[in-house]
Amino acid sequence: MLSAFIQAFRTPDLRAKLLFTLGIMALFRLGSTVPAPGVDMANVQVCVGEAEGQGLLSLINIFSGGALLQLSVFALGIMPYITASIIIQLLRVVIPRFEELHKEGQAGTAKLTEYTRYLTIGLGLLQSATIVSTAATGQLFVGCSVEVVPDASFVTLALMVVTMTAGTGLIMWLGELITERGIGNGMSLLIFTSIVAQFPANMISIAGGNNGLSRFLIVVAVVLAATLAVIFVEQAQRRIPVQYAKRMIGRRQYGGSTTYIPIKINTAGVIPVIFASSILAMPQLVAGFGRPTDGWVIWIMNNLQQTHPLYLSAYAVLILCFAFFYTAITFNPEETADNMKRYGGFIPGIRAGEPTVRYLTYVINRVTTAGAIYLVLLALLPTVAVIWLGLAQTLPFGGTTILIMVGVGLQTVKEINSQLQQRHYEGFLS
Repeated sequence: MLSAFIQAFRTPDLRAKLLFTLGIMALFRLGSTVPAPGVDMANVQVCVGEAEGQGLLSLINIFSGGALLQLSVFALGIMPYITASIIIQLLRVVIPRFEELHKEGQAGTAKLTEYTRYLTIGLGLLQSATIVSTAATGQLFVGCSVEVVPDASFVTLALMVVTMTAGTGLIMWLGELITERGIGNGMSLLIFTSIVAQFPANMISIAGGNNGLSRFLIVVAVVLAATLAVIFVEQAQRRIPVQYAKRMIGRRQYGGSTTYIPIKINTAGVIPVIFASSILAMPQLVAGFGRPTDGWVIWIMNNLQQTHPLYLSAYAVLILCFAFFYTAITFNPEETADNMKRYGGFIPGIRAGEPTVRYLTYVINRVTTAGAIYLVLLALLPTVAVIWLGLAQTLPFGGTTILIMVGVGLQTVKEINSQLQQRHYEGFLS
């Protein structure tokens, strides 16, 4: 592997792509440390520890590399783009025009990408306004005695909103630059950068306090075991064999080959976990604006904590539901069966048409069941570790972040490996 890494940097064009990607990632991290105008960084440092563990804020803070709770220029991170991409994918089911664009190929994909960019800016404007208003009113850091935005005038708040929204647009552009001129998927790599940047500090925080070394070793063992499990499941596939009939067109013979349809165990990826976390965090976010003595606020705060059985049960059910829902959107058995029939393909032992649709539906449902259970176990891993180790707060990283890190890492290594093999070098996975 070390020799393959050296060969990658010895190849001029591949070295240029790698250095360009690393440069963009470094620029992204630099922007995550630059405070937005009007923010008192000394007061932010005083208050930042009090916001740890808040559901939705904690999730966004992970994907922004800690920039959210620092109220930096890149405070929103990549979350607006992720949300916009998911919304556009979901709208394909509701709006026929979007589905038509998806089937038009490159031109339709470019149009959907344009819609995603516009929606990203809109969501960035909405989210930045929400974060700035909560920071100005003291709701972002509940219980903090100092003000993180001393000058809460309209001009200052508007400037903060514009700056964070512009930061969101810049992050989107940087991610597209990596995809176009670098190595791997730019948006995924920026998320990977955000998570990895916090990893050392998170491990140090776990090692502190009483029995810190033993807890640290246990957490390391759990993380390694989860990483091995993620690698095993993410690489696993259910391959459905497909055979194509021989056809004579002119003097040439086409078809007669055998291939397969690869179906991943975890087709939905990390999307169900993000959806479930966001939905369950919304009541806590709304309760933050209510009075602490209100009955509904007390009920939410007592029953929707991350270690409460009701929260864990709802979390598991939502992940299961979203896993099936998102898989149904991304994999259409009827479309796959029609394409196979159009090109003379069939599954051995299964008749073309409706029987093929039923068979594909049966297989994808069984595979998705296994993938959804895997996601539930992986998502509940940090909470179980918190209860077992007796930590005061939830782990700053868990199954979701491990899934993202391992998935992005595997995909990037595969791309570097393929480019090395094109140049007749042995790759990382050889």
